[in-house]
Amino acid sequence: MSWLALLLIGVAVTDLSHSIRPIRIVPECVGGGAVVVIGLLAGLERPRDVAAIVVLVVLVVTWGQTVTWGFGRGRSWVPLVVLAAGLLAALALSPAASVSDGLLGEWLDRTTLPVLDGVEPDRALLLLGVFGVQLSTGNVIVRLVLAATGTLNPARHGAAEDPEMQLKGGRLLGPMERVFILGLGLAGQLTAASIVIAAKGLLRWPELQSRGEQHRIHQLTEYFLVGSFLSWLVALASLVLVSV
Repeated sequence: MSWLALLLIGVAVTDLSHSIRPIRIVPECVGGGAVVVIGLLAGLERPRDVAAIVVLVVLVVTWGQTVTWGFGRGRSWVPLVVLAAGLLAALALSPAASVSDGLLGEWLDRTTLPVLDGVEPDRALLLLGVFGVQLSTGNVIVRLVLAATGTLNPARHGAAEDPEMQLKGGRLLGPMERVFILGLGLAGQLTAASIVIAAKGLLRWPELQSRGEQHRIHQLTEYFLVGSFLSWLVALASLVLVSV
């Protein structure tokens, strides 16, 4: 699963870099560089691994470019197809990937952190990738799907009628709840995770009902429900991935 983990890490680093400093092509370069550096630290130096790393860098750069292009041209489905194709290919080819070791394996053997005790390098990389995805990529995926389904109009981004501007907290709450759900799931506390999901709906409902015009209430409710379910699906899909 080392190739899949590297893809997730590269995509996550790209989106985090873009959220911090959205300079043209820089986030993609940072994400691609992370794939190369972490791949080398994990001892993935065989010819097939080097070839896979090159392909992964191309995928990461393509993801970052198509996200910007998709929002600007109203083709939000394009980056979703790129990401889905990359993930499926990485999953299908995972048996061909070498087992991670190298400096990463040596560090894991020597670390005294209880949470990393006995964790294999491949699993450590996968955990790093899925947790990274929760921080920013989850938000990107949610916005892409909302735009692709017509729930969110990218042309109104930042305008007064943009639901995201009226529910700004979602940009922070989304990553927090996804990390919380993933952490609780890994700890075997899925019931607690379901309580978190229910609590969010109860806390947001009064806010949704106090937004004035009736048609706007419906728009915000749809945005909230679809966006929330998509966000939870990102966390749950990640949990399934690391539990396989």
